[in-house]
Amino acid sequence: MSTLSIAQRLNKSWRIIATAGCFSLFGLGALLLTFMIFPLISLLTPNHQQREIKVQSTIQRTFNFFCRTMRFLKVIDYRFDNLIALKEDKHSLIVANHPSLIDYVLIASQLPQCDCLVKASIWRNPFIKGIVKAAGYIPNRDPESLLESCNQRLQQGNVLLIFPEGTRTTAAKTPKLQRGAAQIAIRSQVNIRVVHITVSPSFLTKEQKWYQVPDKKPFFLIEIKNKISIESYLKEHSSPTTAARQLNKHLASTLFPTDV
Repeated sequence: MSTLSIAQRLNKSWRIIATAGCFSLFGLGALLLTFMIFPLISLLTPNHQQREIKVQSTIQRTFNFFCRTMRFLKVIDYRFDNLIALKEDKHSLIVANHPSLIDYVLIASQLPQCDCLVKASIWRNPFIKGIVKAAGYIPNRDPESLLESCNQRLQQGNVLLIFPEGTRTTAAKTPKLQRGAAQIAIRSQVNIRVVHITVSPSFLTKEQKWYQVPDKKPFFLIEIKNKISIESYLKEHSSPTTAARQLNKHLASTLFPTDV
């Protein structure tokens, strides 16, 4: 039986309504970007690389507005620790855990330039596919072309965001990292910036519907950790495959220190 007070129940009801409003705003914003803003950018910016930079910068400002709106409406609250380090990163891989639906939105809201490795199903989402296509995000499909595309972006000095779990964390299961992020880092010879996200109480997880809001307002803590240098892995292991395997083990222990 619920022990919430009347004030707490009203607050929770408001957050359900506000969450619905925020998701509607996100959908409308995505359609506006896809069918109006991005075509205009394409028309005015014929250079492919410059066009992607402008699109990603627009995404950053839009996502920042969306996150601030969620905070203003008291749907969530959030804090970035060591954000300056993340903003100063160039030519590096950003690797983050993935507890909730809006992890990418929170991180991208702070980075004017941020390439992203996107699972194939996102390219079929009517609200998102226009954004990821215009931004030049990399689809997680063929391994060889994937490595080549990631290396090309990183050698341009870009930052590339990857969620190595491949999907949102399942609470009942021990997180298991795919080796793609480690392979990209080793083969492209770039260091890894680790970002650790916690949300309490849990919200927008893989097992929850959007309307299943917790009794208390969720708080997101986005911790920007130190970089993992790949130099020692390259020196200690002559095989890139072995180096990537060992790097992936260390990455897992860094992202999930209590679970590994």
